[in-house]
Amino acid sequence: MEIITSRNNPLCTHFRKLARSRAYREETGEFLCDSPKLLGEAVRWGVSIPALLYTEGVELSSACGQAARVAQVSESVMKAVSPMETPQGVVFSCLCGKHDLPDRFLPDAQGRNRWLILDGVQDPGNVGTVLRTADAFGWRTALLPGCADLYNPKTVRAGMGVHFRSVVYRCTLDELTARLHPADLPLYGAALREDTADVRTMDLSRCAVAVGSEGRGLSPAVLAACTQTIRIPMDERCESLNAAAAAAILLWEGARGD
Repeated sequence: MEIITSRNNPLCTHFRKLARSRAYREETGEFLCDSPKLLGEAVRWGVSIPALLYTEGVELSSACGQAARVAQVSESVMKAVSPMETPQGVVFSCLCGKHDLPDRFLPDAQGRNRWLILDGVQDPGNVGTVLRTADAFGWRTALLPGCADLYNPKTVRAGMGVHFRSVVYRCTLDELTARLHPADLPLYGAALREDTADVRTMDLSRCAVAVGSEGRGLSPAVLAACTQTIRIPMDERCESLNAAAAAAILLWEGARGD
């Protein structure tokens, strides 16, 4: 078993750069994961692991068979490498997936054709939480430009394994609308406009729903592309919901008839 004792080891430097730099992640095609929970998800879904670092006492189970390189490090080296304030004893790299939209928006294996579109949601924790929720309720997801990086360690952590079991697409608004129209899928926007309808009155079984950031909402371009806007009823004293909370309600509404 390989043992690494220096935080300046090239693999440690590689991991630190994966944690800190979106440009480096895109250049190398790798992203960083931390925690035994994420490692368990990676093993469960058969994900290739280029490299793995762990501290003594951590249970690696069958991860060693999936990891091309495994090395033990000290607690101090792990603290220098892990993006977590309190490391959990394991960090590992995975390969980034492909994210081009399919040529046609066809129903999935369960007959569902529901898409959640994130527009300018910049908090990585919110993005990861939304992706995890969409996966739970059978929605496919796409990120428009301006969203937090899909492979930011905070996004990955909040996603709780969604990166391993689901495809998350990235696209422009033009690419999105070019596929929605032939599929006859309406684009609903979570926003207030003259045509805004209560989400409880809407059929969300076949559609795309766009959710923007809590502070700025949907961009003017996305809002203009929406077939209709929808709102979540709430107490008049409240102005808005956190993006992840709003998305969870919309996703649940769309899945209620399953």
